[in-house]
Amino acid sequence: MKIGNIEIENPLFLGPMAGITDETYRTICSEMGCDVTVTEMVSAKGLHYKDLKTKKLIAINENEKNAGIQIFGSNPDIMAEAAEKLENGKNYFIDINMGCPVPKVVKNGEGSALMKNPELAARIVERVVESTKKKVSVKMRIGWDEVNVNVVDFALRMEAAGADFITVHGRTRDQYYFGKADWDIVARVKDSLQIPVVLSGDVVDGPSAAMALKITGCDGLMIARAAKGNPWIFSQVRHFLEKGYKIGLPSYREKVEMAKIHFMRLIENKDEYIACREFRKHSAWYLKGMPNSSSVKNQINQTENPKEIFALLDTLLIAKSV
Repeated sequence: MKIGNIEIENPLFLGPMAGITDETYRTICSEMGCDVTVTEMVSAKGLHYKDLKTKKLIAINENEKNAGIQIFGSNPDIMAEAAEKLENGKNYFIDINMGCPVPKVVKNGEGSALMKNPELAARIVERVVESTKKKVSVKMRIGWDEVNVNVVDFALRMEAAGADFITVHGRTRDQYYFGKADWDIVARVKDSLQIPVVLSGDVVDGPSAAMALKITGCDGLMIARAAKGNPWIFSQVRHFLEKGYKIGLPSYREKVEMAKIHFMRLIENKDEYIACREFRKHSAWYLKGMPNSSSVKNQINQTENPKEIFALLDTLLIAKSV
């Protein structure tokens, strides 16, 4: 699969997740074998009004590989303006969000709501493509609900509008993240398009990644929820695809050490107060299932003192079971 001037065989994408895939975590995943990173979704209106929070969301670390910035909105002109503002950024491509199922996004006709309005969606893609020299991708679902599974036609429209590649999450908007992703219909999308197609949904390890590629024939795979507290998944999947067998899972000690690295970088990239609060969810994912971790996680959730958090993590390293 080619993104700009860079060609990657079976690229592994880190899927955009609000409040999770910030610069800190994207960089960690890049270092662990992720080929392509995508920012948290950024409001085109936020870029229009020069919102300070939006500016932080589009920051790209020099150690990220093949980074993309994801924008969302429903006004073609404002989306085009957003693309223009990103023209000199470090991102290799611009991704247009047409898959977010969150009510506050959908009620404004944005995200997955655009799948109910393919004409407007196509116009957005056309305007963005006209406004940038960067590659443009579109992330979508398979439809609004089980009665309106229109992804093949919708994807063809996005291709005709000028999209360079697309990502398909194999669930409807109504499914959110429940139920099984429909890889068969993603395979139909791949068979129908000339541009590359990336699969999202239910890729959780090496065997599922290999099966997804076999069933769909897709050009790349996007991993999102399975990467929470688990940046090792990218090296694990890559190893399985290349060698055909699994490598060992990270030890408890490796998980704690990675949690400490993550927290340290959050402090470097954000102030201590924000870092302490944002680390709470990440610590829960890193330490999930680890012996003696429940008390530590509870205490991390109640402190805003970095030294205390590092000390709490160190208590797990001392435990005999780690």
